[in-house]
Amino acid sequence: MVCTMPFLRALLRTARVIRNTPALSSGLPADHAVLLDAPDERLSPALVAAAAGEYEPAAKLLATTRDGAEWESRDRYLKRLVAFARSRDGWLGHWLSAAPHDPDALLVKAQLAVDRAWESPARAEQLREVGPVITAAVQSDPRDPVPWRLALDHARGTQATHTTFEALWEQALLRSTHHYGCHVAALQYLSAAWYGSHRECFDFAERAAEDSLPSSLVQALPLRAAFAMLAEGSGARSTSVQEERIDAAADLAIALSAAFAPGDPWPAEVRNLLAYVLVARGRWAEALEQFRRIGPHAASFPWASVSGDPLGRFLDARDSARLRVASATPLRHGAGRGRARGHYA
Repeated sequence: MVCTMPFLRALLRTARVIRNTPALSSGLPADHAVLLDAPDERLSPALVAAAAGEYEPAAKLLATTRDGAEWESRDRYLKRLVAFARSRDGWLGHWLSAAPHDPDALLVKAQLAVDRAWESPARAEQLREVGPVITAAVQSDPRDPVPWRLALDHARGTQATHTTFEALWEQALLRSTHHYGCHVAALQYLSAAWYGSHRECFDFAERAAEDSLPSSLVQALPLRAAFAMLAEGSGARSTSVQEERIDAAADLAIALSAAFAPGDPWPAEVRNLLAYVLVARGRWAEALEQFRRIGPHAASFPWASVSGDPLGRFLDARDSARLRVASATPLRHGAGRGRARGHYA
């Protein structure tokens, strides 16, 4: 006699998906409405002007962040402007010709040089050659921690000793105790992929989060440590202790995400990373809730690190979370948002 139970379970899962998926789509923008790395209202005019060859709006934007000590915004805008400058050398050249000692132009120049050196097959050698460019950016404004984030990235790529790195780290902290970018740079140096281990990475991240303000992006640092472990791709099975630390990091990031309004572009990258980790851990309902909070703001990180099509990978993960929750939601209860964890049969 042929057993019909697997067939019946499959039918039930299909019925749940058909019944629950429409309701679970509530609050999720349509695929075509999701944008990858969309600029905010401050950055957008600077990028539009840059496309026309004008550097002044970008210079004003970065100067405003420097004058107001908006270091997190400054670092974020810097990376986006450098991404533009990679294909438009003339734009930055014009800026540097007009203002060769401008701290903001020097910072863009340094970040661009570091990015290009990192992509070179002779990475360490190329990075050593751009050292003076970083020094110029550091010296142009002694208050600014962002050039020190560049110095930390530079040290990692040039195989600097722990002693050298710690000296740079101390200088970064003197300028901004809780600068997220500098913390991420330090975390990468301590990661198992570079000069540390998963344990060192988590220890550093958890201590930093404990010392930070509740709404600080540093609260998401343990999540970066969790991602480093999950993305290592070694195939090794994680221990129960490691899994507990990953879940604790996700829980902390969920609390951080809740401190910001849904659809807010500021925590979008953290929310994208959180959704990735929750999906990896099979915490489908919580992942779906983060996709709702993300709204239309897909971020290249972390999806670009695991796919050549980051937007497509984001949308696939979002669909997977929605379908998993739909298949696990009882027909009689409708499409609830309770915690659904693990993989479903």
